[in-house]
Amino acid sequence: MITLDLIDPNPDQPRIEIGDLTELTSSIRDKGVLEPLLVRPCADGRWLIIAGERRWRAARAAGLQEVPCIELDVDDRAVAEIALIENLQRKDLTAWEEADGLQALCDRYGYTHEEVARKLGKSRSTVTEAISIASLPPAIRERCRHADIASKSLLLQIVRQPDESSMQDFVEQVSRNNLKREDARALRKANLYKGSVPHPNKPAIYRYDSPSSNFKLEISFQALVFEQEDVLKALREVVESQELSSLITK
Repeated sequence: MITLDLIDPNPDQPRIEIGDLTELTSSIRDKGVLEPLLVRPCADGRWLIIAGERRWRAARAAGLQEVPCIELDVDDRAVAEIALIENLQRKDLTAWEEADGLQALCDRYGYTHEEVARKLGKSRSTVTEAISIASLPPAIRERCRHADIASKSLLLQIVRQPDESSMQDFVEQVSRNNLKREDARALRKANLYKGSVPHPNKPAIYRYDSPSSNFKLEISFQALVFEQEDVLKALREVVESQELSSLITK
């Protein structure tokens, strides 16, 4: 246990907003801090929070004098990396925070999408999709925030537009008509078809090469435009049906 007054928050904390602490404070007041903070010792006898600033703030608000901590003797790079990864494992991440955090892991530490996926226990495709949101131009980001467009599914539809002008038009249409996920997908496809004749028989190819084996997968869809999530859903259904068939024939 470490006295709260000897613990300092990390000035480079990747979390943008601390959020409402009312519920967490009430829980800590009732049950205490159940998950220890991760801290690093400093030269002046104080401690720097690596992960757990919300718990530290809530414990102070709840009137606690000390909290359980796990001491890690790591350098500045490791502190930043651990804080970033811990932040990305939160359940209440916004799509923006997730995208920027994942992009930061790649930019600061040179990780590939595959390496980030392994560290966070996510699929590579999930990481790649989330990171794509970080590529939205600043003006489009600002317009999305102003229009209260924050869901990951809608932001993915926006980022798939061919250029910034198309993104701006798409955001305006989503905002003006209060479109939801499926409506936005339909609108994006309609915009892609605009001014050209679709070719429904032209196959769309999905390819996957395993980085750890010689396994390769190629799937052809008779669709001009398809969503990655649709491909993954179809794959899951095929795998599940094959597993069920195998169980039945045993």
